[in-house]
Amino acid sequence: MAEKILQGENKVKRHGFSVLFVHWTVAISTFLLILSGFGQMPMYKRYHIADLPGMSWSADYSVTIVIHYIAAVALIFAVAYHIVYHVLRKEYDALPRKGDLKASYQIIKAMITKGQEPPSDKYLAEQRLAYAFIGVNLLLIIITGIIKVLKNLPTVDYSPTFLVWVNNLHTLASMLLVFGIVGHLAAFLFKENRALLPGMFTGKIDLEYVKHRHSLWYSKLAKQESSKGSRSNLTSGHACPENCHAGGRNQ
Repeated sequence: MAEKILQGENKVKRHGFSVLFVHWTVAISTFLLILSGFGQMPMYKRYHIADLPGMSWSADYSVTIVIHYIAAVALIFAVAYHIVYHVLRKEYDALPRKGDLKASYQIIKAMITKGQEPPSDKYLAEQRLAYAFIGVNLLLIIITGIIKVLKNLPTVDYSPTFLVWVNNLHTLASMLLVFGIVGHLAAFLFKENRALLPGMFTGKIDLEYVKHRHSLWYSKLAKQESSKGSRSNLTSGHACPENCHAGGRNQ
């Protein structure tokens, strides 16, 4: 398990390499997909963005389609890895729970009014909802994107009506994803959320912040540390050589 209390650093390890790898791979590939996707509409030439210095490539379909495909491969790999990794480890902390809508309202209200927030686990209620919202749209984009690629094969023949639905779903999911990303980043306008930012770069966040805002998660971590300490004491107690007790009696 990646998360643990780092007493010497007064921090908590919130994320391991796997989470950081998936987060940044998804973030970068999604940014490239949006950037190249808009280029294929083609918006950059229409609004003269391609006329800006160094941006002529943005109106070149042969360039934007390659960027789109490379980013898509990276996104599919990261999402597949993320799902398999957490299913095998049975880690579902980020999935929405019953009562998350109400808890999200209470948390947002508390941040605005400077009131008391409800106790939170490793992830805040609105983080779990945002994870589901962004995740569903990413899956829709991947599935519809694969269909859009397959339609180019000579042996694949989809009906025009089906392709219209696929294209519309792909575009809708893309727009909703942009909306979700903006909302995700806007959360850091609140000072209370900014302590989580270092966790996405180093994997570590402040211990006192965890005690204050993620008290449910901290209680679990404290119990784990206590349990490890008990096992360590038991192990050290049985580490005595076989003749140590006999030696003690002879003295």
